[in-house]
Amino acid sequence: MGAVAEGGARSRDRGVRRSTWLGTALAVLGVVSFSGSFPGTVFAMRGFDPYLLTFARAGLATLAAVACLAAAGAPLLPPREHLRSYLVIAVGVVFGFPLFSALALNGGASTAHAAVVTGLLPAATAVGAVLRAGERPRPLFWAACAAGALSITAFVLTRGSGRFAVADLLLVLALVGAAAGYTEGGRLARRTPGWQVISYSLVVAAPITVPVTVVLAFTGDSRPDAVSLGGLAYVGLISMFLGFVPWYAGLAMGGIARAGQVQLAQPLLTLLWAWLLLDERFGWTTVAAALAVLVCVAVTQMSRGAGARRPGRT
Repeated sequence: MGAVAEGGARSRDRGVRRSTWLGTALAVLGVVSFSGSFPGTVFAMRGFDPYLLTFARAGLATLAAVACLAAAGAPLLPPREHLRSYLVIAVGVVFGFPLFSALALNGGASTAHAAVVTGLLPAATAVGAVLRAGERPRPLFWAACAAGALSITAFVLTRGSGRFAVADLLLVLALVGAAAGYTEGGRLARRTPGWQVISYSLVVAAPITVPVTVVLAFTGDSRPDAVSLGGLAYVGLISMFLGFVPWYAGLAMGGIARAGQVQLAQPLLTLLWAWLLLDERFGWTTVAAALAVLVCVAVTQMSRGAGARRPGRT
């Protein structure tokens, strides 16, 4: 009997490891998709203002979401018992992050600068998971979070002549919105497929996004061309919808903390796209700040798992 139990335990361990690796791989696909969001936003704003872009990308993603729900034969409305969580996701990643990041980029922040400031997103997401899942990480977690925040503060003050710019505050709001949406989405994806989580979040937001898109399209001063339409297509279909499909599935399978570690590479990937696609020039200060944040967030992720209570399925 002991040998049978031991064999069953080994089999379960192998299953957990496979699930963790698959979750991490899926999260990587999500991060690669998200890393192009800032360049895509810059391209889209060549023809659309930040407000129209925010609602139009959500409207475009909603069409894709409804089509997928209909094709799969799934209900077009989310379960009422999870409506509050879907509202949190909608506020955070459908409205908050797209709008505040677009306003920041439109207000003078470069893509590279925005990538560094939002580099604390994995740590912010981990904090959200701590608060929502009731975990109790070790003091090292909080020390690393503080060090990352100080690194970002020093970077912003150095680049901003000793003061914060409005664009920096907007990026912080974008970061908070994304962290809230990621945390709630990761929790829901434990029992609901990731593609349905983002689909229902878009459906919940549709009564606002769709009519506002129509109104702004007819009353605004948009000048779409091939480049701006391409940017809109990317942030609407990839950043707002398809990227969330593997991302939420990865967080659910690999764990919000563990799978979320791959997002450490997102600022560096965004810097690469900014250099290749936008021909942005940035110095070693920007790269050093991105690396400093990467190290700090890596410590938060490792220390968080060491002393935390495992969350239940909620």
